Amino acid sequence: MELPVVIQLRKNESEEWVEIPFTYYLTDQGSFSVLGDPEEFGSNGMHQRITQDIINFCIITNNIAVTRFLINRVSRRNLSMDQLELIRDPRPISSVHSGRRHSTSSDEDTYLPTIHSRRKSSLALEKAEGGFKGAASLERKATFRLTLANKPRNRMWLRSIAFLLTIFGLIYFFLQEDKFNFNLESDVTEAINEKVQDTSNIPILEDEPSTQDIDNSKISTKLKSIHCTVSHPGRPLIQYTLMIDAGSTGSRIHVYRFNYCKESPELEDEIFNYTLPGLSAYPNDPLAAAKSLDGLLDVALKNVPPELYHCTPVAVKATAGLRMLGPSKSGRILEAVENHLKKNYPFPIVPKDGVVIMDGKDEGVYAWITVNYLLERIGKSKKLSTAAIFDLGGGSTQIVFEPEMDDGTVLETGDHRYELSFGGHVYELYQHSYLHYGLMEARKSIKNFIADLWLSASDDDKSGIYEMIGSDLNIKGDYIPHPCLPKNHLEKLSFDYNITLIGTGAGHAQCRFVAEQVLNKDKTCLLSPCAFDGIYQPPLKDTFSVQDIYAFSYFYDRIYPLGMPSEFSLKELRDLTDSICSGNIEQFSHLPEAMKEIRKNPYYCMDLTFIYGLLHIGYEIPLERELKIAKKINDIETGWCLGAAIAVMDQNAWCKSTST
Repeated sequence: MELPVVIQLRKNESEEWVEIPFTYYLTDQGSFSVLGDPEEFGSNGMHQRITQDIINFCIITNNIAVTRFLINRVSRRNLSMDQLELIRDPRPISSVHSGRRHSTSSDEDTYLPTIHSRRKSSLALEKAEGGFKGAASLERKATFRLTLANKPRNRMWLRSIAFLLTIFGLIYFFLQEDKFNFNLESDVTEAINEKVQDTSNIPILEDEPSTQDIDNSKISTKLKSIHCTVSHPGRPLIQYTLMIDAGSTGSRIHVYRFNYCKESPELEDEIFNYTLPGLSAYPNDPLAAAKSLDGLLDVALKNVPPELYHCTPVAVKATAGLRMLGPSKSGRILEAVENHLKKNYPFPIVPKDGVVIMDGKDEGVYAWITVNYLLERIGKSKKLSTAAIFDLGGGSTQIVFEPEMDDGTVLETGDHRYELSFGGHVYELYQHSYLHYGLMEARKSIKNFIADLWLSASDDDKSGIYEMIGSDLNIKGDYIPHPCLPKNHLEKLSFDYNITLIGTGAGHAQCRFVAEQVLNKDKTCLLSPCAFDGIYQPPLKDTFSVQDIYAFSYFYDRIYPLGMPSEFSLKELRDLTDSICSGNIEQFSHLPEAMKEIRKNPYYCMDLTFIYGLLHIGYEIPLERELKIAKKINDIETGWCLGAAIAVMDQNAWCKSTST
């Protein structure tokens, strides 16, 4: 049996720990050895390095630390056992499982339970009653001394494995009153197995639904905060909130855990999971649409403490995909979802707008709250500059920013103006949600634009279309050339006629011409200045020239996999799009995942061209302006869900106060 061992060293308590990896070998007979890197930590070098240092020894397997001891004093250069004092560390043990996210302000060394050993010396393990996770026995100290220096055969025993086994026997003899068990092989194995199997309170990873039942005996820690023990007056210590994003391509759940150590909620953890397809995939079967959320709600049942089910609000917010089904079909689906939640789940539904199609402006503003909350730009005593957000979904796109109006100009009144009070400050925001300008809708528009143009053209006009889209193909029959698709790629359209598009692979310039047409830049602007589709927008270059711009959702999903950094200029995005549309993908050969993405997705040229056109031509962001793309900020998902959850908590005191 092999176990990894970490030895942690530091000269004093103010220094950082230095970790030395070793391997612990356990035979069937109980003998063992600890071996390190011979080049870096030879027998002499290791002893010199450890001399008079403060030391931690840890046994870890599968990223689970087994127990904790501190070495209080080392009196000999070669780490002999003379006058060595081990002190049990009373601090609670935390899991270090790679799938578990930690939020703590403690020093790193408090994460790892430690154990005393030497290069070929004794090992002390504790099997705490009820497992190795904050058991009561870990809250008391136990000390013991090993004084072997006076034995005449001390050196011989120290050099032999037999003496090590004798030490185990002595330790067991002295500590059996405290119910310590040092049957090394069985205890280490049993402790590790027990720890590894105890995953009932480990948050579910993305794309990995849990199948385990709730273990009420292990869930009590979810009722505590890692930041305080007493809540703000009138507030519960812990509040969970469930937000389901019923998007156009799928549904996603966010299980948020907040504390109320202060007056405003502080996010401690988020669990995210999703299911495909979305509610809009069941236009004629509302009950099936409702049941499609069961897997997501099971995630909530497994991660919210049962004691808090009754005061954990749930909201289902549908976006553009369901909106486009029309009021009749979408209304029946939402009614079925609400009835399904009431009948089968214990969570209270948010009143009034708990199961609704979300207003586009709320979607954008909630996303703005999310990003600026995670960036710590809002909720502070001092009002700070804020970041703009650009969200690109499947059916719609949103822009929200706080313009700085100079020269006496003001933000025009209208639906685009949104006044938000948050954290004692007032923010005057510009926002707009463009329905039908999400990425999936844009694909349809770009494909249909050429099809409409082709079908309405005479034979003479079609030669002009060939020239416009840069096609060198001799196309016959019912094929329609399209510059945004790879050369010779065929795609049928659901149209009044039997139509098949054939890609010309013409390049970015020709595809950009088509993409720009669907942005409707020439539409009449009733209130100037306008961005696109005749919608008023203060110019970003004048009113938001230096602050951060964050783009997420499909902006991130299409750009980041191609090796782009998280911060780039629009000029760099244009160059990337040129390369993709021209078929010059060999530059991505060092990025196998990027190559795989490009080859499997025939829409990459079309998608990137639309994204670039939307940002530069539509929103009029200058080429030299830099953007930041993000899927997460501080390990929390971007998007509107967190902002909506904060708004839900602000409208009602869901759980009872735990303070007096």
